[in-house]
Amino acid sequence: MIHVKGLVQGVGFRPFIFLLAKNHQLKGWVENRNDGVFIHAEGSEDNLACFVKDIKLKAPAASSVYEVIVSSAECNDYIDFQIVKSKNISEEITEISPDIAVCENCLKDLKTQKHRIDYPFINCTHCGPRFTIIKDLPYDREKTSMSEFQMCETCRKEYTDIYDRRFHAQPVACNHCGPTYQFVSSTKILNNISEILTECARCIDNGEIIVIKGMGGYNICCDAKNEMAVTRLRNLKHRENKPFAVMFRDMGAIREHCHVNTLEESILMNWKRPIVLLETHKPLASGVSNGLNTTGCMLPYLPFHHLLFEKLAASAIVLTSGNFSDEPIIINDKEAIDKFSEVTAGVVINNREIVNRTDDSVVFEAGNEIRIIRRSRGYVPSPIRLNQNVEGIFAAGAELTNCFCIGKDNQAILSQHIGDLQNYETFDFYQESIERFKKMFRFKPDIMACDLHPDYLSSKYAMKSGLPFVGVQHHHAHIASVMAEYGISEKVIGVAFDGVGLGTDGHIWGGEFLVCDLSDFERHAHFEYIPVPGGDKAVEEPWRIALSYLYRYFGNDLFDLKIPFIQCDAVQKYQQVIEMIEKNINCPLYSSAGRLFDAVSSLLLICTHAGFHAEAPMRLEAAIKSNENQSYTIKPERIISFAGLFEQIISDIQNKIPVSVISARFHHAMVEMIVKTAEMIKKETNINKVVLSGGSFQNRYLLKRTVKKLQVEKFDVFSPAKIPANDGGLALGQLAVASVKR
Repeated sequence: MIHVKGLVQGVGFRPFIFLLAKNHQLKGWVENRNDGVFIHAEGSEDNLACFVKDIKLKAPAASSVYEVIVSSAECNDYIDFQIVKSKNISEEITEISPDIAVCENCLKDLKTQKHRIDYPFINCTHCGPRFTIIKDLPYDREKTSMSEFQMCETCRKEYTDIYDRRFHAQPVACNHCGPTYQFVSSTKILNNISEILTECARCIDNGEIIVIKGMGGYNICCDAKNEMAVTRLRNLKHRENKPFAVMFRDMGAIREHCHVNTLEESILMNWKRPIVLLETHKPLASGVSNGLNTTGCMLPYLPFHHLLFEKLAASAIVLTSGNFSDEPIIINDKEAIDKFSEVTAGVVINNREIVNRTDDSVVFEAGNEIRIIRRSRGYVPSPIRLNQNVEGIFAAGAELTNCFCIGKDNQAILSQHIGDLQNYETFDFYQESIERFKKMFRFKPDIMACDLHPDYLSSKYAMKSGLPFVGVQHHHAHIASVMAEYGISEKVIGVAFDGVGLGTDGHIWGGEFLVCDLSDFERHAHFEYIPVPGGDKAVEEPWRIALSYLYRYFGNDLFDLKIPFIQCDAVQKYQQVIEMIEKNINCPLYSSAGRLFDAVSSLLLICTHAGFHAEAPMRLEAAIKSNENQSYTIKPERIISFAGLFEQIISDIQNKIPVSVISARFHHAMVEMIVKTAEMIKKETNINKVVLSGGSFQNRYLLKRTVKKLQVEKFDVFSPAKIPANDGGLALGQLAVASVKR
């Protein structure tokens, strides 16, 4: 008997095993169960050994074989090899496949198979929707949103033919029996796919906005080179500054506008098809990246996208989530029509239900490794495998960029990107997704893990469950998430840099040097506390933080500094804020790297008012002059002061040193400070492993140089790759800590 564990359902694994068994002249059977694929194989000893070896070596590209367990079984003298009906026999589960971009063979079939000519839902066992349509395990058609579509005779023949590429492809369909698209506007309804595509292309090429139902939710799109269209889209989304993602026709169109290295190209063309942040060399409409030097690029992943680009003159379209502000992406057809049909040129709906909503995933390359910023379509719900048993642990995640996490045996299963739980609709999505995960993964929580912050809705959810719960300090969870990813259990030096996280002293942390293992942590060094006038309001108005730093180091003499930041027309406003600081009115104390980056960005007048999360640090990074080598000096201490740093920056401002140079010197100073502080802690503790985590390490310039410099100094360095460095990875750390503490 052979038990194959891993991502082995919904990826053509049983047909692969069938053909492999035939090739090795074996008899027996293969079946799906909710806990994996089981194979009974009979044949010669040599053939069986080669068969087992080839299971891993030749598995389908989208599969992931984690373990092959071989045991002896009674010989039943089977006369052939066959695929048997799926079984659901235990509370164990196998992996559910993420959604897979349409494959090259299906794109060829689009033009050659009579019953699928230009069929916009074409798929096979190697591609198509998976997670977004599944309701329960095992992964069979009746447990997906394709259950209502009865296969025609032709599709049924393909579905039941073991030698066909669509054998047991659960979403299989064609023009005669499958889901269909419809174009709805205030003036017309179109049902013919050719007319729909022509109308969509006409609208986009004429500078209009359309809304399209995608794999995991609705997307809003327009011509990425049309300035007026992009501006209208910003107004429609109520999104002033945040960059838009762009879908390009092909790799040639991407290269025309962006620098692409070999690794970036490989992930762009990978079946996951994420958005990849690339350095821009030829901008699109200025409103796309909005002053940043990167573009979020992706390639078509749906048959509909490929068909649309055949009709489009445009080689690049903005493709952003179909929602408003911080609401979750829309998946309901009626809601999409109600919200968008009157304010756009049209809404493209279809009658295949989206069961599990997913945004597009976002990644970037740093240090020759692909790193995730937003983990969703294409990645979820693939688990992270751990060295400890986490069965029954639910980790609630953070308040912003939320993902939750459930534990099954030694697997951590992270949810798709949920978003900002402060939004009512998003919190509903959070609770709904938890219930879906419980059902799909046979998950029964017996302990809850959450952030220490009692006002986080995720923490309240955990505490109201009635189950035992473990509160995990925010930055300990950040470091623990990376330790879990790499299977580290011993003590490490943890460098946790982000914007906000409640500390054990009741203040806000975010510039932390910890010594920790999974069970506990000690705070060995940290940024000095600075009052942040207005609290959360200062995140939107980072000039407040810059002013607070200046007042800390210069007092009222700051008004004599003769720098552009100290403007005559701002003096009264500044004095009001200083009065707040002096009287300690709504001025929480922060030791935050994120707030320091905010302050420097604002001080340089790069970003004094932020329109989206982390805008000020992002623009500060974008301003860097890449060939500048000098650095400011920051002294490594238990409590790290930035008095000298601000004196050096102000001196450079007064001496008319370009902002690009100042930004580079600041980043270099942060790298040097991290390395020197790590060296200081190493001398005290003899620990050589350094873990970097927190949203500030999504700054590529900072991350790459910090990792390289630490490695030069002979540290073993670990930083997030499979999970986000931001709060989207926090739940994994909470889960890992809870598994030890329980």
